Amino acid sequence: MNKSYDPADIEQRIYERWEDNKWFAPRGDGEPYCIMIPPPNVTGTLHMGHAFQDTIMDALTRFKRMDGYRALWQPGMDHAGIATQMVVERLLNGEGKTKHDLGREEFVERVWQWKEESGGKIEKQFRRLGASLDWERDRFTMDEGLSKAVAEVFVTLYDEGLIYRGKRLVNWDPVLHTALSDLEVLSADEPGKLWHFRYPIAGSDESLVVATTRPETMLGDSAVAVHPDDERYSHLVGRHVELPIVGRRIPIIADDYVDPEFGTGCVKITPAHDFNDYEIGQRHDLAMYNVLTDDGAMNDDVPEAYRGLDRFDARKAIVAEFEDLGLLHEIEDYTVKIPRGDRSGAVVEPYLTDQWYVKIEPLAKPAIEAVETGKIKFVPENWSKTYFEWMYNIQDWCISRQLWWGHRIPAWFDEEGNVYVAPTEQDARDKHQLGPDVTLKQDEDVLDTWFSSALWPFSTLGWPEDSDSLKEFYPGNVLVTGFDIIFFWVARMIMMGIKFMGDVPFREVYIHGLIRDPDGQKMSKSKGNILDPLDLIDGVDLDTLIEKRTTGLMQEHLKPKIEKATRKQFPEGIDRFGADALRFTFASLATNGRDISFDIGRIEGYKNFCNKLWNAARYVLMNVESLDEGDVEYSAADRWIKTRLSQAVGKVHEHFNGYRLDLASQAMYEFTWHEFCDWYLELSKPVLQSDSASEALKRGTRKTLIETLETLLRLIHPIMPFVTEEIWRQVAPIAGVDGETIMLQPFPNADAEVDEVAAADIDWVRKFILGIRQIRGEMDISPGKPLPVLLKGATKEDRRKAREHLPLLQRVGRVETVEILDDEEAPTSATALLDDLRLLVPMKGLIDVDAERARLSKQLDKVRGELAKATAKLSNEKFVNNAPPAVVSQERDRASDFQRQIDQLTEQVKKLAELA
Repeated sequence: MNKSYDPADIEQRIYERWEDNKWFAPRGDGEPYCIMIPPPNVTGTLHMGHAFQDTIMDALTRFKRMDGYRALWQPGMDHAGIATQMVVERLLNGEGKTKHDLGREEFVERVWQWKEESGGKIEKQFRRLGASLDWERDRFTMDEGLSKAVAEVFVTLYDEGLIYRGKRLVNWDPVLHTALSDLEVLSADEPGKLWHFRYPIAGSDESLVVATTRPETMLGDSAVAVHPDDERYSHLVGRHVELPIVGRRIPIIADDYVDPEFGTGCVKITPAHDFNDYEIGQRHDLAMYNVLTDDGAMNDDVPEAYRGLDRFDARKAIVAEFEDLGLLHEIEDYTVKIPRGDRSGAVVEPYLTDQWYVKIEPLAKPAIEAVETGKIKFVPENWSKTYFEWMYNIQDWCISRQLWWGHRIPAWFDEEGNVYVAPTEQDARDKHQLGPDVTLKQDEDVLDTWFSSALWPFSTLGWPEDSDSLKEFYPGNVLVTGFDIIFFWVARMIMMGIKFMGDVPFREVYIHGLIRDPDGQKMSKSKGNILDPLDLIDGVDLDTLIEKRTTGLMQEHLKPKIEKATRKQFPEGIDRFGADALRFTFASLATNGRDISFDIGRIEGYKNFCNKLWNAARYVLMNVESLDEGDVEYSAADRWIKTRLSQAVGKVHEHFNGYRLDLASQAMYEFTWHEFCDWYLELSKPVLQSDSASEALKRGTRKTLIETLETLLRLIHPIMPFVTEEIWRQVAPIAGVDGETIMLQPFPNADAEVDEVAAADIDWVRKFILGIRQIRGEMDISPGKPLPVLLKGATKEDRRKAREHLPLLQRVGRVETVEILDDEEAPTSATALLDDLRLLVPMKGLIDVDAERARLSKQLDKVRGELAKATAKLSNEKFVNNAPPAVVSQERDRASDFQRQIDQLTEQVKKLAELA
């Protein structure tokens, strides 16, 4: 083995070997196990959320593969309709063209060209992370098989009356020129205005005052509504107002929706441009006046002076005209909830268009029952409440999008507007007996990307064909995903899976938290706190890191702030940590929490863990070149480490099966670092380096070293695949294990015989040695100086352990002698406690009393000074009252720690006085 661990030297070489040998494919005759990857966008690049989620899925897959299952982690990518079209349109804009210059067919060809040349970058990045996806089965939502599945589902739902076309109000993105689902709209409070207008009552000098945050929509008003129990206006219900500017008479109606306490209690009703108004319009059979174009400008149905104006310019002009007419009652500052498209950032308009919808209630009912009855289980369970809240209030799903890239809706129209739904035009003609004389034109719209994603668990396995893969791997075992797409994706997969497969798509849904920065902030470009997982794997210099964080930043004024913060946080850039350290960090963070703070200090710690494992392997390989034949005898330390390994294996099994990778990684870490490396390797030296130990005993220790290491590597492999593979290939032949790769070896089982006596004995030895080390530290005694130890209060068992394990105490604990004190008076000694047993180290002759007293006095003065500063701060009322509570608490903790140090130092000074 190389002297030092270098991830760059092993990771890509190992991954290529795994992939070339097709070792990621399901194998063996075990029970099938399947995880479907949430398909990343073809435009995407690996971010921290992907890396976190994929570490979890890969660890679960590797664990199950090693545990004897026919494990499939299904790869694939989503065509990402809106996102991909935006990317290619921007490229065209850079050439001075638009998609209309190319036309639909050529534009779609251009998107496919971009996909082949530049898309799918993220799949290459997954490989750098070590993802053991079965790449031979890679799918794309626009490939031929999945497109066939999409058409089949659409036609079936349409034929059953579960898909329909209707003119309804939708969220309209005026930049992307497409409808958006509610889930694709982000609403946030923004400062705005509330304008109060007077509407004259027809045939009267009176007027009603209405309030609006969108004055431009008044051109489409078709009523004014009041509450039916509002006595102020009951006499006006049934009369009309004259709509200013437009000159249209509109009725005054009564509706329970109106809040009489809000504003004047009168509400303008614009059914074509407000979702609540649309419902009122339906109840009262009001006219629908659409006043906008697809671009968000005023259309030709408004007064001539406003035609063609952008909606926000029209707003200003309308307010000005109301003021000129003397009908502007009041303007007040107002916080408005503004809906914006999640892709374009444009303010979304409620807009009346013809769209395709899924009638969702018949599909939602069995999907609700599946979770209620336990056929699907959410982990953690509390996320089922979020699922139910949405499902009980679910609305019909608008599935059409006004884009060119995506699955084109399989519907054809004749010249009279009749619609024919079938997978292809020829199918439509055959199905409806239409001759060549009937001209058909396919619907221009494409399907919502989430429509094809909803079919992912079965379309990727070959549906609608009755494939072997479908029979074997549907339903899958677990879906691993973030809580942010429970509605977008999880619920829809459940609905479609039950509908078309007659069974749920997965048995469990493991919901993980979202990765945030160390301060709990969301990672985003504008905050300047994003981290690229590949930079953590490969390292990055400071200038490149700053460039990455500031390039493409919309808010130019933030660049200096982000650069300054980055220089402060990473003055030397980011070191190369390797994929294993990053993966182990993610596993350790996989708690049940909603938000997960990522601190780079943790990955530094787990890089050290990789180094620790590497160095431990080097020690083992230097001491165990081969296992010779002959009698074998095992020491207490050998039996202890086997017992502790068996217990660690049991914990890891339990935590993997419970989706607690944080606890599984903790069990791996604690055994590896604190028991195997810190203790067992040290406890092996007295045997291996002893002239008096028998060959059988040495043989037993060598066998235990190599077998424990080999088992440990298999235990850790699902989370740290690269370093374990590299070491295992050198360890396995010595351990007598056949195989080409660790990933296809059996996962360890907790079936080793537990030796409670040896475990208790070695734990006693460890506590004994730690007690002696504590005394060395307190009294500043050299670590290499052998110390005489007296035992006071020793039981029969203590005496046995001290006698039997004296060589370990002497070699590992640097103990010179161990004597038992019964009734004798103990000399002046430093003391440590081992349960009820007192460990005494006589001080006489061990230290220079005068020099030690001077050292302790100097240390005492320093600590007393620090305590005085802390006490002064805490006595200052301004500090206590004005400083953040966390800072005050930290100062109190410092004061307590200083007092503890003073007490310890004072006790040591007293002991010195007894020696003088």
